[in-house]
Amino acid sequence: MLIAAVMVVAFVIGIYVRTFATAFEEYPPDAWAEARAAVRRTLRTPPVPALPPVVEVTTALACGLVAWRVGPVYLPALLYAAVAGVALAVIDWRTSRLPDVITLPSYPVLALLLIPTGELPRGLLGGLALAGLYGLLWFARPSAMGLGDVKLAGLIGMVTGALGWDTWVFAAIAGQLCGAVYAINLLVVKKADKKTEFPLGPFMLIGALAAVCLA
Repeated sequence: MLIAAVMVVAFVIGIYVRTFATAFEEYPPDAWAEARAAVRRTLRTPPVPALPPVVEVTTALACGLVAWRVGPVYLPALLYAAVAGVALAVIDWRTSRLPDVITLPSYPVLALLLIPTGELPRGLLGGLALAGLYGLLWFARPSAMGLGDVKLAGLIGMVTGALGWDTWVFAAIAGQLCGAVYAINLLVVKKADKKTEFPLGPFMLIGALAAVCLA
């Protein structure tokens, strides 16, 4: 019953996630003004799903999987991460951006939500470690990923680190592996070459969700 209730509520939330995420542009003149406009647009949105309701269903599935796999004390933090993750994945896929207006405030929000779990220290350490790892990758090859990916890695590290180091390791590997599989598929079907760039954020988030499900 809990999982079903979470999925129904998440489906409705997905309507607003879709509206919010699709308000972001690839090259906004003012990122913070863009975010404020996105919030105003979202608040005016009637609770009517799109056709097809891709974002709505994705939000419901992500939240449902979280509710299925984690204990009640972890649920608030993981549900927030799932909803924010869907929004970031949609924005990154559309615009190749991971806006600071979402990633940066998510750090203190997740920190507060992780306090009841008693695993905040490990979560902070996990966030620092994964952000540091992605920071090294970015420094070695800045053309392959952006700083937004580094900031997203910190959030993923916080969530998965709080669940355990095995989950952290799985998320760190799975995100890169999902991106690599997608890149290889593009090469095989000849829709890209070795220099083609694509957003990494959605694949990092898919890997993180898989890690949570297998925690």
